[in-house]
Amino acid sequence: MTVASNARSPAASPEMLAAIDMGSNSFHMVVARVVHGEIRTVEKMGEKVQLGAGLDQKNRLTDDARQRGLDCLKRFAQRLEGMPPQAVQIVGTNALRVARNAPDFIAEAEKVLGYPVEIIAGREEARLIYLGVSHTLSDDEGKRLVIDIGGGSTEFIIGERFEPEELESLHMGCVSFRNRYFPDGRISKRQMDRAITHAEQELLNIRQHYRSVGWKSAVGSSGSIKAIANVLAQLKLTDGGITLEAMEELRKRLISMGKVEKLDDLGVRAERQSIFPAGFAILLAAFRSLDIEDMTFADGALREGLLYDIIGRICHEDVRERTITALQKRYHVDQAHGGAVEETAIAAWEQVADQWGLRTDADEDVLRWACRLHEIGLTISHSQYHKHGAYLLRYSDLPGFSQQFQKDLATLVRGHRRKFSQAVFEDIDDPGDKPRLRYLCVLVRLAVLIQHPRNQEAPPDFILQGGDNHLVVEFPSGWLENRPLTLADLKNERDYLTKQDFTLDIRSRE
Repeated sequence: MTVASNARSPAASPEMLAAIDMGSNSFHMVVARVVHGEIRTVEKMGEKVQLGAGLDQKNRLTDDARQRGLDCLKRFAQRLEGMPPQAVQIVGTNALRVARNAPDFIAEAEKVLGYPVEIIAGREEARLIYLGVSHTLSDDEGKRLVIDIGGGSTEFIIGERFEPEELESLHMGCVSFRNRYFPDGRISKRQMDRAITHAEQELLNIRQHYRSVGWKSAVGSSGSIKAIANVLAQLKLTDGGITLEAMEELRKRLISMGKVEKLDDLGVRAERQSIFPAGFAILLAAFRSLDIEDMTFADGALREGLLYDIIGRICHEDVRERTITALQKRYHVDQAHGGAVEETAIAAWEQVADQWGLRTDADEDVLRWACRLHEIGLTISHSQYHKHGAYLLRYSDLPGFSQQFQKDLATLVRGHRRKFSQAVFEDIDDPGDKPRLRYLCVLVRLAVLIQHPRNQEAPPDFILQGGDNHLVVEFPSGWLENRPLTLADLKNERDYLTKQDFTLDIRSRE
């Protein structure tokens, strides 16, 4: 994932931002201008790519689906030309979470776009959706429920103002339900009831908890919900909102119509007609299961959430920093020691970053956060705690982090001690990423050893020189002689690295 330089830039916010949401049904891009910290949309583009419909029986994207996606991204790419990397976010959602050959598609997409592409987990998608929705609504007090029906998943969020409190992503969407319950375009009572029942079964996972938390208002934020609201208004069943009574009436009318082609009479666009009954079934199930009486529609969605997330990172209000701090507190990590390891690793990184091609925001961030969290696994057991820590970071829901970044973070924690084998990097999909992560791992390991006494001593005035699979570390005169245990640690580390064809040269200045 090193398709574009991402070097630290001045703190000034870029004038233009862009976000691309590669959804299971549609790909969307929004380009916006930042005005006094607020987003003003300049351009929106969207295409029905139906990536989710292009998954075969083995959950692999077909060649046709991949090509549809890449053709769309080629059209998007021209609008991104010249934008700084920190001003662009591109994410993939459920279809790419599921697709077994997603890494191949992502590699092709990054070549087309010239920017990194990240696959985000369902709850991270939910967080970003809420962020986008909350910025398009009035800043009212009281909890709100937000529902977003996508092609392969549906997100449910309860939050207040700009802070989400409950996040959930359920594995049901308008494309997957269309394929299962309405594949021939017919809308029968049996098919509709089966689809609604399936969605209600999925909602059992959150029904009791969400109803106990409660909310003051409900908001929908997807193309499916917008289309339903428009149809209800067209039929004069509502004045633009969505109610349970109107939904029950529309269910009867859809069954009476019998075919998706007749939705044209209700103003449903041709490209949305095939998925309309599926999205409707999911929303009606949500109304019934969660006791929703009425709902409004908001234009904000995942892509707008991505834009506000970019602003947060640029303005040093990065949700990822909050996530790291929360992890340290939750798992009782020694923050003072983690900070000392971080300071030492960064002092080393600054000297070899250019030599090893690590001079990027992402490299510095993952190095810092791995140092702070390298002992997180101690909360489970001291034995093999580096492996426990890696597991926690790989499979936890971490707000603000993509799946790939979590893999990178877990890799550095997994590899910060003991044997330095290829098994450390077995979870990395892109072979081109392994050399970069090996170098970062070496820096973490070195910092951990230097701070082994746990006295939070400032980093020594060492001099580092990096080469291909080679590192020279020169310590101040007398520093190693006064720390025989650290010298012994470094000699052991030299042996560990040698077995992986990496040379560590330990020197002392005269």
